[in-house]
Amino acid sequence: MIPKKNPKADMSRYSGLFFQIGLVVMLGVTYIGMEWKSTESSDLSLDTITMDKSFEEEIPVVNLNVPPPPPPPPMAAAPEVLQVVDDQIDIEETVLQSTETNQNQVLEIVKFEAVEAEEEEEDVIVPFAIIEQAPIFPGCENVPKDQQRECFQTKMDEHVRNNFSYPQVALELGIQGRVYIVFDIDKEGRITNIKMRAPDKNLENEARRIVSKLPKMLPGKQRGKPVKVSFSLPINFVIHNQ
Repeated sequence: MIPKKNPKADMSRYSGLFFQIGLVVMLGVTYIGMEWKSTESSDLSLDTITMDKSFEEEIPVVNLNVPPPPPPPPMAAAPEVLQVVDDQIDIEETVLQSTETNQNQVLEIVKFEAVEAEEEEEDVIVPFAIIEQAPIFPGCENVPKDQQRECFQTKMDEHVRNNFSYPQVALELGIQGRVYIVFDIDKEGRITNIKMRAPDKNLENEARRIVSKLPKMLPGKQRGKPVKVSFSLPINFVIHNQ
């Protein structure tokens, strides 16, 4: 059988070349499409004004014919006053009396009486621990002298226990601690100058109330004279759990 077509007309031999050319064309079209930029046209236009020169206003120079101020008036010279002084002037002489004594003069003798200087009492405060004679708490008058200090301390403890009342506010809040109290027993046996340090105001008020109810005492003595005596009293506020 004789083929009808010319063997040279077989295009299948160039299929690979055609495929590569088509691939290159498609890549080119894709690249151009990706890189293509379009801008929207607008009918609006922005006008700019460029100022090349700045306006400078020339200020005219005005010459004011102002007369200068008049010079200050010259100071008038003070007239010279001539005082005529007499050549002869009477001078009064001062007679000085002599302080020397002679034999005929009687001397007056003045007697001086001795003046006793009043001794100023010093306001001395002696601590309770070193006072010669401690203050006497009511009820310790008949106690021997060597036991009066111990009796004072015992009566002081009894006074605190008998008048002690735990503050209700501090009890509800669970406040407890030690209150340090320092006060003076003056020359009349009265309690003065109360000072204290406490962890809470309610405890401080209760301690002040207890000390203020102390009775009048017999004052302490130093060298046989009444003096102020300082005394320290710690009060411990403790809540016991039942």
